[in-house]
Amino acid sequence: MLADVQQLDQDAAKLAATALWPLTDDELTACLIGAYRLEQAVAALQTRLVHQATTRGLPTRKGQRSTAGWLRTQLHLDPRPARELADRAALLAQHPTVEQALLDGKVDVRQAAAIAAAVTAVTTGLNDLDHPAQADAPDQPAQANANDQPAQANANAQPAQADANANANANANANDQLAQANALDQPGPAADSDFATANEIGRPAAAEIVQQAEATLIEMADRLPAYQLRRVGERILAHVAPHLADRADAMALARQEARAHRTRGFTLSAPVEGVVRLSGLLGVEDAALVQAALHPLCNPIAEDERRPAQRRADALIEVCRLALRTGELPQTGGEPAQLAVTVAYNPLTQALGTATTDTGTRLPAEAARRLACDARILPAVLGTDGQILDLGRTHRLTTTALRRALTVRDRGCAFPDCDRPPRWTDAHHITAWTNGGTTTLDNLVLLCRHHRLIHHPTAGWRIRPAPDHLPDFIPPPDIDPTQHPRRNLYHPRQ
Repeated sequence: MLADVQQLDQDAAKLAATALWPLTDDELTACLIGAYRLEQAVAALQTRLVHQATTRGLPTRKGQRSTAGWLRTQLHLDPRPARELADRAALLAQHPTVEQALLDGKVDVRQAAAIAAAVTAVTTGLNDLDHPAQADAPDQPAQANANDQPAQANANAQPAQADANANANANANANDQLAQANALDQPGPAADSDFATANEIGRPAAAEIVQQAEATLIEMADRLPAYQLRRVGERILAHVAPHLADRADAMALARQEARAHRTRGFTLSAPVEGVVRLSGLLGVEDAALVQAALHPLCNPIAEDERRPAQRRADALIEVCRLALRTGELPQTGGEPAQLAVTVAYNPLTQALGTATTDTGTRLPAEAARRLACDARILPAVLGTDGQILDLGRTHRLTTTALRRALTVRDRGCAFPDCDRPPRWTDAHHITAWTNGGTTTLDNLVLLCRHHRLIHHPTAGWRIRPAPDHLPDFIPPPDIDPTQHPRRNLYHPRQ
């Protein structure tokens, strides 16, 4: 095998030095895709080698306290890539089906890691359903992840030693909090196997659910990148076991909320040459409030040359100035920061389910009740199929109510698998108003500024309302010869 690896190294180096100008556009694209697949195959080999080294205890025999530390010395890696490689090797070793999908080219290495993490979470969730006492018990203090190493300050940030020390302190605080969060969120012994003990669900049923979740996510990888798979994986039980999804979601969100409360923090470093570094961790509920407060103040304006990060920084300062002047965000001169929160309603039990903000962030029902005390909430009640049963109104204008309804229904750009949130979209008529189309919910759809181009005659895409009143997107024949209707898999549906 060593000879084969060395030969592959030589062949790859030879290919990399080959002149590219003779290639046609199609050949260039095909070579790029092939090179990327080769990279993923090599990445799979790396993870298997790292896991084998860890299993043999090679890092310990070489005097290293962790696999990540050993990788740093052997491969001259920075701390973060070394930790990621060590963690990925350990994770994929527990999921041979996902690892095989990586070897077969069905997923890339980041997609594989996202799927494996989601399947592990499903296993943990099913186990919690059958052991609620264990799930509700407070977590024991956990040791830091063995693969984590103390973070080092960016050597290129500032030449001065004082600056390096300040940056190191700020980065260390944030990384310590992240390491603690990762350690607390690791699955326990009951989640080491995909076939968790199941008293209520039953061992065969639990195993089948886990396998279905794994297969579904691998299939979705053909369309969704890793970060979208990670979000879809959070609610994969809704696809494969909807009868368990609500209970599992409630328990998972409760664990996340408790974890976020323990690990929350905010740090301002000592000033160095007039610059202060901000770092910290927030729970999703607190982060949603911060985003809602900053967003109205960081929209780009004409001839605005500020970077997005600079606009956010200026918005944060402006919010603080307003708070100092008034004691609270103003209620006059315009609407205050506002969140739209969707809560699923079960008419049989008359109970509220998981809440979702207009940015797609999921919250426990208790968090939504707390937000109602602190921010202006637009309530929307959904039926079992996701149709809007009742929509709260903050204005008498019909256009405002329709916009709110579109936000609740589409959750963002409705184009298949686009991840743009509602605030980045505009409402578009499916049948043009000039062609007799009505300004009603069934004839409107949210599209981001990029995907509104599908209205162009040469785009080839068509939109039509489906019987369930949701928009279907019909791809052109060159994308799908069967022209099978598509929908957005990324934005959550109730």
